[in-house]
Amino acid sequence: MKNVVTFKPLNNNSIEISFNYNEALVEMVRAIPKRKYIQEQRVWIIPKSSNYKTNIRKYFDNSVILRFEEEKQERTIPDGYLNELNLRRYSRNTKRAYQGSFKRFIDYYSNKEISTLTDEDVNSYITYLVEEKNVSPAIQKQAVNAIKFYYEKVLRRSVKQYLYKRPKGEKKLPVVLSEEEIVKILLALKNLKHRTILTVIYSAGLRLSEVINLKIIDIDFDRKLIRVKMAKGRKDRYTILSPRLEVLLKEYIKFYRPTNYLFEGQKGGKYSAKSVQNIMEKAAQIAEISKHATVHTLSYANLLSFLTFFHKVLSIRYLAEQRLA
Repeated sequence: MKNVVTFKPLNNNSIEISFNYNEALVEMVRAIPKRKYIQEQRVWIIPKSSNYKTNIRKYFDNSVILRFEEEKQERTIPDGYLNELNLRRYSRNTKRAYQGSFKRFIDYYSNKEISTLTDEDVNSYITYLVEEKNVSPAIQKQAVNAIKFYYEKVLRRSVKQYLYKRPKGEKKLPVVLSEEEIVKILLALKNLKHRTILTVIYSAGLRLSEVINLKIIDIDFDRKLIRVKMAKGRKDRYTILSPRLEVLLKEYIKFYRPTNYLFEGQKGGKYSAKSVQNIMEKAAQIAEISKHATVHTLSYANLLSFLTFFHKVLSIRYLAEQRLA
């Protein structure tokens, strides 16, 4: 029985490759130039070109049947969807995720008017994602949220909740860094700016978006506080400026002289999130950390350190009270 490989044009100038898992087929696909595997969606994609159909044959032997789907007419997201996202002040990342998920949904039903789709149509699409595309629970949940947003917030239409059940979240233990590993990471980089960025993340317990949005005026050296504007939940908060971090920040500011954002790029403006992620990855490699250490891992380590310290304080207080009793 011959294997079948299907090529499906996408609207982002790429081609999706799908097939039933077979190690021999995987090796053939890997031989295709510029191919890429999207882990979250578990699909292979290649760039779209005018003659890809004739060129692709040479990467497969005669045991493989190649099927090419016709390109569907590109559809646009309704203006009402975009306006509602903006009016509700969703973050840029959330808007991008919602639009991407909803775009894939309306492309799936390219031959139908989306405002007339039923709850059963939605359920069929989610079933397709789970059973045929084998997407992760996170992608499934994102699709449910994006579709519900359109029907509930834009069309003001009630939906049958049982059709929109979200998947149970995968329960994975978070990566935990020891104090020794954190010290190795923070000391791994010789560049003052890079070391300061990672130290601020750990010491102040900041998320990636929070550290790149910090401005010089947010550092209150007099009160030993750092103001975090529009943090998670769109709320401002304060976090502690430790004595060691204060010394490092003063040294950094004196050397780099930032004008607005605390950490600025080479051409001005705030530092990019990707650059911070690269710094963390490089530091973990130099420190020879085998764990999957990320910016979030470093921020999370601050919370664990605080809880450990708080537990020690309570234990000492309890023992002291016992002796006095």
